[in-house]
Amino acid sequence: MATFISVPLKKSSEVDLVKPLSKFVTSTYPPGEEQAEYLRAVEELNKLRKSALGRPLDKHESSLEILLRYYDQLCAIEPKFPFTELCLTFTWKDAFDKGSLFGGSVKLALASLGYEKTCVLFNVGALASQIASEQNLDNDEGLKTAAKFYQLASGAFAHIKDTVLSALNREPTMDISPETVGTLSQIMLSQAQEVFVLKATADKMKDAIVAKLANQAADYYGDAFKQCQYKENLPKYFYFQEVLPVLAAKHCMMQATAELHQSALANQKKKFGEEIARLQHATELVKTAASRYDEYVNVKDLSDKISRALTAAKKDNDFIYHDRVPEVKDLEHIGKASLVKATAIQTPLSQKFTDLFEKMVPMAVQQSVSAANSRKADTVNRLIGSMREATNLCNGVLASLNLPAALEDLSGDAVPQSILEKSRAIVQQGGLQSIEQLIKDLPELLQRNREILDESLKMLDDEEATDNELRGKFNQRWNRTPSGDLYKPLRAEGNNFRNILDKAVQADQVVRERYTAHCEMIALLCKPENELSAAIPSANPAKTLQGSEVVNVLRAQLAQLDEVKREREVLEGEVKSVTFDMTAKFLTALAQDGAINEEVLTTSEIDTRYGSHTQRVQQNLRRQEELLSQIQVSHQEFSVLKQSNSEANNREEVLKKLASAHDSYIEISSNIKEGTKFYNDLTEILLKFQNKCSDIVFARKTERDELLKELQQSIAREPSAPSFNVPSYQSNTPVPAPGGPTPAPRTVFTQQQPQAKPQPPARPPPPNVTPLAASTSAPVSTPVAPSSTNPPPVAPPSQAQGPPYPTYQGYPGYYQMPMAYNPYAYGQFNMPYMPYQAQGQAGYPGAPPAQQPYPYPQQPPQQQPYYPQQ
Repeated sequence: MATFISVPLKKSSEVDLVKPLSKFVTSTYPPGEEQAEYLRAVEELNKLRKSALGRPLDKHESSLEILLRYYDQLCAIEPKFPFTELCLTFTWKDAFDKGSLFGGSVKLALASLGYEKTCVLFNVGALASQIASEQNLDNDEGLKTAAKFYQLASGAFAHIKDTVLSALNREPTMDISPETVGTLSQIMLSQAQEVFVLKATADKMKDAIVAKLANQAADYYGDAFKQCQYKENLPKYFYFQEVLPVLAAKHCMMQATAELHQSALANQKKKFGEEIARLQHATELVKTAASRYDEYVNVKDLSDKISRALTAAKKDNDFIYHDRVPEVKDLEHIGKASLVKATAIQTPLSQKFTDLFEKMVPMAVQQSVSAANSRKADTVNRLIGSMREATNLCNGVLASLNLPAALEDLSGDAVPQSILEKSRAIVQQGGLQSIEQLIKDLPELLQRNREILDESLKMLDDEEATDNELRGKFNQRWNRTPSGDLYKPLRAEGNNFRNILDKAVQADQVVRERYTAHCEMIALLCKPENELSAAIPSANPAKTLQGSEVVNVLRAQLAQLDEVKREREVLEGEVKSVTFDMTAKFLTALAQDGAINEEVLTTSEIDTRYGSHTQRVQQNLRRQEELLSQIQVSHQEFSVLKQSNSEANNREEVLKKLASAHDSYIEISSNIKEGTKFYNDLTEILLKFQNKCSDIVFARKTERDELLKELQQSIAREPSAPSFNVPSYQSNTPVPAPGGPTPAPRTVFTQQQPQAKPQPPARPPPPNVTPLAASTSAPVSTPVAPSSTNPPPVAPPSQAQGPPYPTYQGYPGYYQMPMAYNPYAYGQFNMPYMPYQAQGQAGYPGAPPAQQPYPYPQQPPQQQPYYPQQ
């Protein structure tokens, strides 16, 4: 019998990972390649679980590799899927079947990924122990492999001991309880140490080393034995499946081995008495193991080896050395040396592991990344917005001062160079036609978005109206969620889109008014230079100002201002180009703390990334403010020196308008392009909103149709009229109906003599008139009672009599009447009765031929019932 202990595997029930995980993927990620990749990964994960847990595993490293890969994958996806929300339940059986001596859960089902990880890791340790136990310990490779897997098993069980309670948050099954896995870890460590003892012996290492290794193994086995012996809540596995006696036997054998090798060391030191004492102690230990645990371990080889050594030592000491043999308690303690250590469980455990969901981030991280991107966008927009606002302010101030055109227009008749440059810039951008076309396209884009939004909300309105109508019709039976309550989030989203469109309309109007105000001057800037020069008034030359100090200072200040503006353009590009991804930091925070403090992490990162840019922007704005103040002072001096007349003032006013028109063209063009992009982006968003509305309306229609079908079936099963008593004439003992004519005779015979029944009235004789005349004749007289010479037909008492003529299967609860006889109509509506026909005559259906069944369904014989009787 094998003397190495292995642990049985836990068994798991089948779990469908595809449906809940795929639902999460499709609801979280938009359709596309990314979603398709994650759906394929879900399928692969489900296959991996089936390979790891859905079939018997061979005691081979390839099977262990599958378990390790699955465990690594569980650890990798734990922060990426909200398993607490998915309600994915994992069911595992207790590996030791019966639980503890005092009872315990044989099976446990929990909606916890931590529980799944714990059980998978238990199987990793169990399979590692089985693989190690199967190794051939007669060769060096087998010894190394066994030691490796025993240490892995010990580490797996030790990891469960430290994490199981926090992973489950409830009492676990006994096989994965901290006490059980702690003992298993100690047993596996003991066996690993024993393997090193065997290897040291096979490698013929020094006796001192082997003795220390064996003594340490004995110590490990002793600790494991104590844990099993004194913990009553450990599974029965340790008591009734050979574990406890094997541990006790191994403790004795390892201690005996240590004494054997220590005796050899004493012999080398000429301590022959100590040698004999240690061998005698070893003999006692082996005898104890053989007498108590011979069924579980084989100690014959070790016993023979110790016996031979003891015989030789006694012989030499008796005849040669005569050394005193000390007491065992007086012997020096043997040292200990441990070469084993429980393998630390650090993912990935598999060297071949690749994360199937490597690119996926959990929902919390995705939301945090979205919030971080929003904060980043706000920062960028704030910085760029302040710089653009400063540029617009600068252009407005210069345009009001007619700079730099005033310095270039000292001749008084030529078009200033700055005006020509602005004219060429407008022409290059398409001039007036391009901006008019963009303005013309805006209403169409707006109308398209309005139609999409209106159609989406109309779908909700129509479905809600239908739902309300059916709810009013069926009242309490229409027990599904009202559409009005269900559509509140969608309607709020639709109202938000409508507000956005209303604000966009207002912004479009502002742009259109601004364009109308500057349209004339923009058109003038689009004309050729000669027409532009002719449109600008001329003035007397101001050549006396050329070369003056004021002009030079003003030009220098304008040059510095242009440098500030160029620096701002460069700075804006740098701000836009800053990129950073917070995903890794959020994932780390989620793994470490279990939560993400998005605001603190993002704010810190933004300060780091944009801190220097913010300082440079503020310095640039302060520099511009200083230059504009200086330019305004210098321009006042320039205006005093410049010759003033009406012609010069008119010319300067036109130049100011041209400069302002250029600035307005640039801003209007930018605004309209942004508006066009806004409408196009909004169209995509509204189409997604429309699809969302369409999906939920379709789902509601499907639900409505199913509910309607159920209600219709329920209504069809309900009785169409209140319940009523069966008429007395349909009972086994017919009673004449009070009042009115008596139905046709129908006699039923039983085994007992029937009671006397009143006879029905005789059929009236045929009339003496023709059918044509009968239609106008007076009602016939009341039928007379039959004579005593015409008794009703009697059938044998052993069989019930069928109807005397074919019958019509009428509605339940109503009497079946002959087709040619209707006493309720006779005498009531002045209708003629049918002529009475003698037997064999036509006009009244005769009895069916003998030996043939009735042409209509009949009652079965009473003595041959349809169904078996009790």
